[in-house]
Amino acid sequence: MHTRVVDGRAAVVREVRAAAPLLAERAVPLPARGPWLTAALNARAGRPFGRVRPHAVVVERDTHSRPAGAALLSFRRRGVGTVVGLLGAEPGPLPPGRPQSRLAAQDDDVAARLAAGVIGLLDQVRGPWTLRLTGLPLGDPTVRHLAAGLPDSQLATTRSRRLVDELDTVADVSRSRDPGEVERWLPAVLAQLPTGQRTFVRAAARLHAAIGELEVAVVPAADGPRALLLTLLDRGADGEERWPWWGTSEIGGLRRELGAPSGTLTAAAGLTQLGRRGALSRGAAAG
Repeated sequence: MHTRVVDGRAAVVREVRAAAPLLAERAVPLPARGPWLTAALNARAGRPFGRVRPHAVVVERDTHSRPAGAALLSFRRRGVGTVVGLLGAEPGPLPPGRPQSRLAAQDDDVAARLAAGVIGLLDQVRGPWTLRLTGLPLGDPTVRHLAAGLPDSQLATTRSRRLVDELDTVADVSRSRDPGEVERWLPAVLAQLPTGQRTFVRAAARLHAAIGELEVAVVPAADGPRALLLTLLDRGADGEERWPWWGTSEIGGLRRELGAPSGTLTAAAGLTQLGRRGALSRGAAAG
């Protein structure tokens, strides 16, 4: 097997496209697939002073094969240190209620190589760094190998609250997957979001609407919508699954309940720790 690392927006976009068959094969959730990640990259491209740089760690079985494993990461400078997270997890609100991210790997051997590649990339970071990978499924094999290779790391389990759509029980709701209707109501959605999230949500909503993976639900009124809901439509082998993403209502019909658990891996290193661990993990990643 072969491990390689690319960085920069254009190179990572190519890797996201190349990894599409792998992501489909592993049934990764929508926020870890190409349209969402493309929206995240585009949103970051409009912030020249955001100091965020994407990286991709890719495992291939040989130099002519499709990716067998991929970790798509974001590196953000904060003071003298670097914060490393999962690409797509930061620019805007994630759909709640179940794991939203994935470190895609075809099998455990690929997961071990992928983890070694991530650790090797961390060893190349100048200065202190903090790694925080959130929204991952419990038992993720790449996370297990990362935890073994980062002895000071910590694993935590969180239980989010999913958004439940019961709008049809309280009012007459207009639902549409038409990109034109999504565009019509998008300004009302964006007006209720923090300024820093609007560019991403606009791009992500438009991209998913264009490929039929977004529904907008509206309870209209003369003075503006009384309820709005964006729902992602996740299509897999078992058919279509609705995943409420963001909503607001003055009349009820939207509630929260406990969702599925997800995992978070955190680790941090200063200059001394990097030097102590560097030679071993770089060699493992390059072999």
